[in-house]
Amino acid sequence: MQKPVLDFWFDFASVYSFLASMRIAPLADAAGVSVRWRPFLLGPIFAAQGMSDSPFNLFPLKGQHMIRDVQRSAEEIGVGFQWPSTFPQSGVLASRVALIGLKDSWGEDFCRAVFHAEYAENRVISEQAVIADILTKLKVPVDATFAGTLAEDIKAELRENTAEAQQRGFFGAPTFTIASGEMFWGNDRLEQALRWAKK
Repeated sequence: MQKPVLDFWFDFASVYSFLASMRIAPLADAAGVSVRWRPFLLGPIFAAQGMSDSPFNLFPLKGQHMIRDVQRSAEEIGVGFQWPSTFPQSGVLASRVALIGLKDSWGEDFCRAVFHAEYAENRVISEQAVIADILTKLKVPVDATFAGTLAEDIKAELRENTAEAQQRGFFGAPTFTIASGEMFWGNDRLEQALRWAKK
C-alpha cells in the first residue's frame, strides 16, 4: 500500500523552514508518510504582496520575538542556531542545486546541510564556495552540479514551484500541503499536517 504524501514547501531564506527541515524526516517516518521536498522562492511572492523585504525586517518587534522563538525551538530539538549576519539570504543557487539533488539520493542531506550552514554556522549560502564545500562533503561532483544549475529545465522547475506556491495562496514558509489540497503554514503545524496527510 502506497504511503500518503506530504509536500514540504520551503525557502532557504526562511528560518522556520530550517527548523522544519531538521524535524521532518523522523516525524514523517514514524507517521508512515512520504515527504516530497519542494524548494520555492518567497521573494517574488512577497513582492506581489507589496513587500520589499522579509516581514521580520519590516516589523522589528516581530523580528526580535522571532529570533528568540527560534532560539528556544532550536534548543528544544537539539540543533545549533545563531542568527545570520545577512538576512534574508538569496536561496536561488541552493534551490537549483537542491532540485538536482532531490532527483538523486543526496537532495535531503544537501538541504539540511545548507540550512545548517546558514543558521548554525552563519555562512552565506549564495556564495558558490559555500555550496561547493557542502557538495564536497557529500561527495557530490561540484563542477557538474554547478553546470546542471544552468540547465533550462532546472531554472524552469524553480520558477514553476514558485508560481505554483503563489497560485495556491502561500504567504510564508514552511508550508505543507496534502493530496486534498489542504494547506498548513509554519513549523508548528508540521505534526498536524502529518496527521491530516493520513486521513
